[in-house]
Amino acid sequence: MSGTLNKVMLIGHLGDEVKIHYFEGGNCVARFPLATNETYTNRQTGEKVTNTDWHNIVVRNKAAEVCEKYLSKGDKVYVEGRLKNRQWQGEDGNMRYTTEVHVQDFTFLTTKNESMANAQTTAAPEQREPISNQGPTAPMDDTEEDDDLPF
Repeated sequence: MSGTLNKVMLIGHLGDEVKIHYFEGGNCVARFPLATNETYTNRQTGEKVTNTDWHNIVVRNKAAEVCEKYLSKGDKVYVEGRLKNRQWQGEDGNMRYTTEVHVQDFTFLTTKNESMANAQTTAAPEQREPISNQGPTAPMDDTEEDDDLPF
């Protein structure tokens, strides 16, 4: 294959508020950290272990303004974009390097009510389970097979 691909898809929680910077031409850039978690059980100890990775997210122009307006620390978001490496010289004279995710598409996964609750109590972890993991509300019974339904 002669082509290349640079694509990143992440679902995570904001680790801080969105910080936006405006330029003279009217353009702007927003940045925020995004945390993704990996959870597994240690085979030797049986202990549940969670590893958190932090990602530097960069959003530009109108999308940046939307993120600043509607996202807050703790909110869950899906971002899709591409990796970019950046380098600069620090105040101490040493070269600094960072890898960023430059966002091309995003979806807010936290509802407005959840977002407001996060803003009021950021210390409380999310305790809601995904809908797909919830069982039926009433126990299933084998007597349903005797229905007179035509299908």
